[in-house]
Amino acid sequence: MLILAQSFLHPHVICLSASTPQPNRQVSGETITFRSVSTENTAVYQCNASNEHGYLLANAFVNVLHATPRIIGPRNELIKTIEGHRAFLDCRFFGSPVPELRWSKYGQGNLEGNRFRTHRNGTLEIKRIQIEDQGTYLCVISNIAGRDENQVRVEVKEPIIIVTKPRSMKVLRGSDVRLECGVKADITTPIKTTWMKNKNQAALRFVFFYFGRVSMDESNLVITNVNRGDEGNYTCVIQNDLEQKSASAHLMVMDRPSPPTDLELSDPYERSVRLSWVPGDSNHSPITEYLVQYDDDDWIPGKWKNLSTYPGNLNSVVLHLQPFTYYEFRVIANNEIGSSRPSRPSKRFQTSGAPPDVIPKNLKGVGTWRNNMEISWEWNGPHLKYLVWWRRRDSREEWKNATTKWLKYYIYDADTFTPYELKVQAVNDFGLGPESPVVIGYSGEDRPIAAPLNLRVSDIESTQVTLHWDPVTRESIMGQLKEYKVYYWRDSSQLRWHRVNRAMRSKVFPNSDPEPSGVVTDLIPYSNYVMYIVVTNSRYEGPPSNHIHFSTPEGVPSAPRSFRIQQRHLDSIYVDWDLPEEPNGVITGYSLKYQTVNASRGEELKVEEFPPNVTSFSIRRFDRYTRYRFSVAAHTRVGLGEWHTEESPHYTTEIYAQDQVDISTQGWFIGIMCAVALIVLILLIVCFIKRSRGGKYPVRDKKDISLELVDDKDQEGTFDYREEERGLQRAQPSVEAILKRSDSDDSLVEYGEGGEIQFNEDGSFIGQYTGTRRDVRDLDFGGNLELHSPMNTIYSLA
Repeated sequence: MLILAQSFLHPHVICLSASTPQPNRQVSGETITFRSVSTENTAVYQCNASNEHGYLLANAFVNVLHATPRIIGPRNELIKTIEGHRAFLDCRFFGSPVPELRWSKYGQGNLEGNRFRTHRNGTLEIKRIQIEDQGTYLCVISNIAGRDENQVRVEVKEPIIIVTKPRSMKVLRGSDVRLECGVKADITTPIKTTWMKNKNQAALRFVFFYFGRVSMDESNLVITNVNRGDEGNYTCVIQNDLEQKSASAHLMVMDRPSPPTDLELSDPYERSVRLSWVPGDSNHSPITEYLVQYDDDDWIPGKWKNLSTYPGNLNSVVLHLQPFTYYEFRVIANNEIGSSRPSRPSKRFQTSGAPPDVIPKNLKGVGTWRNNMEISWEWNGPHLKYLVWWRRRDSREEWKNATTKWLKYYIYDADTFTPYELKVQAVNDFGLGPESPVVIGYSGEDRPIAAPLNLRVSDIESTQVTLHWDPVTRESIMGQLKEYKVYYWRDSSQLRWHRVNRAMRSKVFPNSDPEPSGVVTDLIPYSNYVMYIVVTNSRYEGPPSNHIHFSTPEGVPSAPRSFRIQQRHLDSIYVDWDLPEEPNGVITGYSLKYQTVNASRGEELKVEEFPPNVTSFSIRRFDRYTRYRFSVAAHTRVGLGEWHTEESPHYTTEIYAQDQVDISTQGWFIGIMCAVALIVLILLIVCFIKRSRGGKYPVRDKKDISLELVDDKDQEGTFDYREEERGLQRAQPSVEAILKRSDSDDSLVEYGEGGEIQFNEDGSFIGQYTGTRRDVRDLDFGGNLELHSPMNTIYSLA
């Protein structure tokens, strides 16, 4: 405690206390010093400053507090922190005297030094906290008045690590994009993933809700069908309750260029004009070239044609055009992605007039009829006419000409297949264009007037023959020689009984040698052929040559037809076959090879030879499971023909064996036959009974008996039959008789279309039958007519 007194004269200062003297108190001049204060030092201290003029008093009250230590703040606090971060554990306290502070983990030891530091306010700082640092920490304060303590529980969580950061990408418009953001975090702490575009989350939400092209796959962002509006910076934000981390990437969308704008024309000339434009956006892919298109159609606008391409670094070019033509232009930009939309068309522009400077191309003269020639060429510009020139070649006549606006011109009254010299030039109102080179054209062709002579054959083989003939003269062809054409057909086989197909065939030989020849192949052996030859030009065939006949020698036959394998008994297999479709000669015999295909012992191949009249073979099997492979071929005098190979089917089941048993021994067959015999017997009995009751009635009498029904009583619905007085008495007929006659009538009438049919026959039928078809169910036979069935008759007999 310091006491200061001021005066003009130096005062005398005395410090007094009401308490007893204290050993820890020391007075030194104007200062009182207390060491290790205690409650005994509580007192009122007075200072007296005096001099010769008087004195002054000053009092000071010193009150030494005595308080139990107390921790201020929350107790049993839980602190969560991230590994590697700093952690601060609070332990604010109060006490008098000032308490001593001690931090420990689980109440053991004293935490101080290294990564631990205790601040004056009681807070414990842990630097670069680690997983093993988590646990319960104890803060203890104490003084002479007592002690207090508090626990702080610390949980250390693994940090959020973005293991896969999104990559900046350049993608094509319309493709799908996947921005990956792989995350590793503490499993006990939930995390939340948020994507932002250009640091704005609302932009992505708009695309998601209104277009549905944005979706989340775990923590990855998927954008489908990207467009230019999707371009920008995308940020992946991962956060939990303790920390937040983010990673960003830039998405660049490459697209075809934007169309050029502001097309302008300048420097117009007869055959050129300068076209300039403003390039459009390249959309992250450099423009490689520009395509200039034009429309010069006055009648149907909108038919754009390609004019030329130019490098992508140009935006002003000179276009080479046709004189006196209206033009519109548009420009298309190209890059590696594709082509831009066409620009807006330029203003319509017309070049000034000038004489043609291009020669018509592809000039030619071709005859379309025997006395004309069509002169044609290619179009080489609008608003042009053409001056056509022609004259006979190797003649001294003057050039003839004609002017036309078409691309064809016809010359009539020309000699057949005559060469002409031709040329053409374009013409317009401003002058003549250059002449084309002279070309040779021919007038129309006519039918050849001569046939090749001396057609003959040599080197006749079974399937081919060599032909020779004398060529025709060039004048007789009446045109340009195209080819010789041979017609031939198979007239018959040398086997009298064998039928052949006589269809005509042909083969061409484009041969202009002085001694022409050719080979006709695909002939059938042992056949008689007829052949002739004609010469052809581009339009017609000439007259036929002499017909020649030749015969091909024998060859090897084709494979036998209809090869059949049957099992007629359980222990044998029967095979048979037919003649080959093409014998190709006289059949001298057959060869049959057979071998088991499923036997374990591997039976050797066996060969059987048969004369030409034997076409069947039977073999006994070892067991019912044995199968065979058969091959059969026919012989001629030339050699062995084509083999036909087939394997026997599986004959292994008892059902098949039963099917091979004689049908006459089967029970079902015997039962059916007995039933048929019984029915026939019943029918015979019925017929006998009916014949006994009705007597013998003549079927028909030529003069007096009529089989026709006569309606004597229409109103009563009864019928009378006119019969011979000596043969039958008038009575009601039986139903069976009516049915019999009705059936007879129906058998004759049903072939006609009308109700009444008359037959007049000589020898086949005697008499005339006339009648009307009626159904017996529509007839009324009186009240006492009883219908009888065969079964009723049998019951009556019984």
